[in-house]
Amino acid sequence: MERNYGTEIDNLKIEIAEIKNLLQACVQNEDKADTTGTLNKVHQMKNMHPDEKLSKKMEELCTLTGERNVTGLVTYLGVFASGNRQSNWIRNEVSTDDLLQLVENNIATKVLNCLGNRDRLNILLAILKKPMSVAELVEQCGLNTTGQAYHHMKPLLAADLIIEDENNKGIYVVQPHKVQGIIMLLAGICDMVDERFTKGNWEE
Repeated sequence: MERNYGTEIDNLKIEIAEIKNLLQACVQNEDKADTTGTLNKVHQMKNMHPDEKLSKKMEELCTLTGERNVTGLVTYLGVFASGNRQSNWIRNEVSTDDLLQLVENNIATKVLNCLGNRDRLNILLAILKKPMSVAELVEQCGLNTTGQAYHHMKPLLAADLIIEDENNKGIYVVQPHKVQGIIMLLAGICDMVDERFTKGNWEE
């Protein structure tokens, strides 16, 4: 029996059209169910960490993200102890919408411009490790003069990242409530340069 290729092609066209209609109906139903653009797009992530409490926290964040109709939520905590000083912090359910807003309102640019200098970062690192005088910073950070140290310290002082210790004049410390921001910024950088999954050229 001879095959009628013309008829087969016509039938295939009809089937393809039906499939297209079904797909369009699925998309339309999905759009109707997700009028907010976020609620139905948050998938529960289970057993992400060996610690059951952390995995449960992730599940909770996924649920709350959908309920609150936000792009995401972040919880973080930490401790940093150095130079006879200690900082502890817990931030829970921080909206990623608020974090993204820092780019839109130009605050992120200002902060990164303030910190985006090798000498300033070296000064900040030195003072994080232990309170220091300007003379100590010159030696520790490989600067030429105290004037050069003050030049780089000026934006850090203006941003209230570092201050002169009230109980020890001439000695500079990192503001206790700013320590967490510095450490968490470094944690974010650590994630960005993590080469386990992808490599990037940060020299460009």
